[in-house]
Amino acid sequence: MVQLLVAEYGRSEFLKRISNPYWFQCLGCVLGYDWHSSGVTTVTTAVLRDALSQIDVGIYCCGGKGKRSLLTLEELEWMGAEAGLSDSSIERLKYASRMSAKVDNALVQDRYELYHHTIFFTEDGDWAVIQQGMCPQDKTARRYHWLSKGVSSFVVTPHSGIAGERVRECVLDMTARESLECQRVCVDLVNEGVDKLARDVRVVRDRGQQLLDKWVSGEEVLVLPWRVNWDALRRAYELKPRTYEELVSLSGIGLRTIRGLALVAELLYGTPPSWKDPVKFSFAFGGKDGVPFPVDKKSMDEAISVLRDVVKQLRIDESRRENILKTLLRLSAP
Repeated sequence: MVQLLVAEYGRSEFLKRISNPYWFQCLGCVLGYDWHSSGVTTVTTAVLRDALSQIDVGIYCCGGKGKRSLLTLEELEWMGAEAGLSDSSIERLKYASRMSAKVDNALVQDRYELYHHTIFFTEDGDWAVIQQGMCPQDKTARRYHWLSKGVSSFVVTPHSGIAGERVRECVLDMTARESLECQRVCVDLVNEGVDKLARDVRVVRDRGQQLLDKWVSGEEVLVLPWRVNWDALRRAYELKPRTYEELVSLSGIGLRTIRGLALVAELLYGTPPSWKDPVKFSFAFGGKDGVPFPVDKKSMDEAISVLRDVVKQLRIDESRRENILKTLLRLSAP
């Protein structure tokens, strides 16, 4: 399949398709996996990695699940050299790998912790990232897709898609366009010095913390993290980051520090970040085994009815129309 796809459409089209959550999910189904299973991600990427290692199409795959993901940067070094990439191109790939992981771990705070990271790249230096996180509370999974040609900034709407069940509580999304002003204030806070920032944090903790629960509907209350990495912030102050991407790319600027800066920017300086879940592709009808929730047959029948009406109005060959309607009828059968 990979050979045919690359021969017909080229390497860039392969990256474009696997970075599409729908297409990737369909590929997993072709391999025989249940459509909502978290194993679709880990096994499908592993199968693709194995297939790419056996054919010469100019596409490479690094990383994987668990400990395998920790070898990604090392693999990029020797695979990039094998692909004939320059040192600067390999460094760009390593930066893309590091930043995509950091963004989905720390800038999109949706309760999902990454345990799988895979990066595909071509001889042209283009890349796509597929990574997955697990929610410790309910053991559900969420998959994050990236495509190099769609990334103008790693900290501003960088994803080609996020697939998973929508989180109903507040999700801090520092990559949303609504968070741009908050990003700017966070950089200013760091560049003004740690002493002033520490005073701001104390003000929020001592006087503003009681007001946080009034800002949120639902059970979760926004809490200022107690463990902010002050050593990392001191190093950041010395380096004087010019942009938010420069700031978050620094070692030690992690989830708690990013959240603390965002809350100070909102509560003291009136620049709120986005608290909306950025997931773009979610579960429509549920799964037959009740994961992530039982199948909603009524909604499924309504969707099939809408599709049937659309097909009847399409200007297509009559035999093709009949085949599509038969397929829909089969799907709606009890």
